[in-house]
Amino acid sequence: MSLFNEIYDLPFQSQLREDCQRYVERMGNDEEDKVSVVSDLESIMTFYCKNRNLQYEPENGWIELLLPLFALKLNRSDTFNLFESIRDTYIPKGCKPKGNVFHVFRLLLLYHDPELCTVLDTKKITPDLYSLTWFQSLFASCSSLSVIIAMWDLYFQNADPFMVFFLALIILINGREQIMLMKSASKEDIIKFLINMPCALEVDDVPDFCSLAQYYALKTPTSFKTDYLKALYGKQNDTPRSQEESNKVSQALCLPVSVYELVENSATEFPVQDAVRFFLVDCRPAEQYNAGHLSTAFHLDCNLMLQEPVAFATAVQGLLTAQKQAIEVNSNAGGEHLCFMGSGRVEEDQYTHMVVASFLQKNTHYVSLLSGGYASIHDYFGDHMADCLEDHSVSKCLVCQQHNVKQSKSAPLKAPATTPSSTDLFSKFSAAMKSKSAEVKGRLLDIIVNPSSNGAASTSNNGAAQTQAAQERHVSAKDRNGKRYRNVAPVFSIDDENEETYDDGERDTPQASGVNKEIVNLNQYFKTADIINAFKCRDVHINGYMYDSHLIITPTHLVVLRELGRGQAQIMVRRPLASIVKITAKKRHRDLITFKYGFLDGDGLLITDMDRFLIPNATEATALVSKHIVEVLENAK
Repeated sequence: MSLFNEIYDLPFQSQLREDCQRYVERMGNDEEDKVSVVSDLESIMTFYCKNRNLQYEPENGWIELLLPLFALKLNRSDTFNLFESIRDTYIPKGCKPKGNVFHVFRLLLLYHDPELCTVLDTKKITPDLYSLTWFQSLFASCSSLSVIIAMWDLYFQNADPFMVFFLALIILINGREQIMLMKSASKEDIIKFLINMPCALEVDDVPDFCSLAQYYALKTPTSFKTDYLKALYGKQNDTPRSQEESNKVSQALCLPVSVYELVENSATEFPVQDAVRFFLVDCRPAEQYNAGHLSTAFHLDCNLMLQEPVAFATAVQGLLTAQKQAIEVNSNAGGEHLCFMGSGRVEEDQYTHMVVASFLQKNTHYVSLLSGGYASIHDYFGDHMADCLEDHSVSKCLVCQQHNVKQSKSAPLKAPATTPSSTDLFSKFSAAMKSKSAEVKGRLLDIIVNPSSNGAASTSNNGAAQTQAAQERHVSAKDRNGKRYRNVAPVFSIDDENEETYDDGERDTPQASGVNKEIVNLNQYFKTADIINAFKCRDVHINGYMYDSHLIITPTHLVVLRELGRGQAQIMVRRPLASIVKITAKKRHRDLITFKYGFLDGDGLLITDMDRFLIPNATEATALVSKHIVEVLENAK
């Protein structure tokens, strides 16, 4: 403010002065105070416009935002600096009718309360019609001074500019019942009610109000903040790129999730309670899914929606059942938050969007869409793609074909002589979906309730073809129907593209094995009498992160210690040997070993969890584990 020349000559100066006087009159101060406040208010507003080359417009929220700062009784320069800082950091850009901020807010409302969002959409009540003043003044235009001071104290300590979105969301959800009762009221009456909802806030409500906002922020995917940061808090300009970002926000079907957040989320070991946990739904056609997919993905063929509506409805029931079971066993692959994934190809993803829209129409909570689809996952893993994707086939993967189109013309890729058949639950859904409509419903329900073998053949050591009976599906914590081993076959195998095993024998029922993640001294732990052997290894997560660890084999358990440094380690898992049903490796990476845990339920193999390690002497380690698995199960007879 020291640079201000005290000249009040803006084209809109009279309008600005009049508005300053009008707002100060509402405050009810003494006459002497009014003159001083009006003078300072007009000075700050005038300098702000001149300094930023901005034009003041009536009802743009600037004066409402500035007035609470006068309650701090600071000098004029400090008040100006605070005002400028708050506007730069916390006020979303484009707070105007049909601005980006309101498109994003609608996506958040759709994510958390699709029914309420649909009611307002039906009435053609867009967020800008009722929340414009909330966003442009951080609720200062519709709340008392004491409420604003208390709210801003918590708001600025939180230091998250997106918090205003969740405060606005809580206002709506808190008044949900009244809004739903006003369905038959006029559009104007509903808008008036919505605008004035924050007025009911009292000082005592503020801590709970802000805590609820933080809770809803915790239950929301965070990548939308990164995706929309430039559109909402970047510099305002009219470049083609900014217009493109604007269109991207306004045309979004539902809340987007970045591939980084999806992969990191599935690899998180200790999620905060109530934090976002995704259930990934792969909506690509079956042939694309079978050419490569994430191990945590549930397959729901989008083509079924139009081609086989009955099969699609049954598949959706299977999806909900699998999701419920995955949540019950606290699987990394299971969560309340449905993240749908297409191919990343515009011509195909229109069907994926139809599937997502069908879930939204049913008022399904927590629906999101993976940005960039499968192509983004493929590119995310890069050189590690073959290790991180299940059943990946270079010759059939459309993304690989696009990347290697020139190479394909000069040297076409040869299809493998034999293609290992996938035996997981989701691939069985894919196979069932291709059946005739009359058969699909029965087959899918059979897979969900009592999965059985699809007759996939595997070859034994003597070359004879044997029927591979064990099929994988999600497990419920209540399921305990396993059978004892008899004539146990080797559980270790090497495979080229996808992971497969010799599972001819019957498995023992595993017992739940909790571990308290205690810290131990490595030297002392290795001296424990019941340790048979220990192997240095690296614990490999789905996101590619690796941790220096030790694989400990005892007569009854497999224990994983993660090094913490200074001779200490943390016990990460303690798995009963009897619960290991598969030990697999990639043919190209023989040292990359995956242990899968579960048990047989009838003829179906129920996978409950898995660990993956990079073990320098993997052959010795897996042979030793296999040997002791057999001993444990023989003794259990």
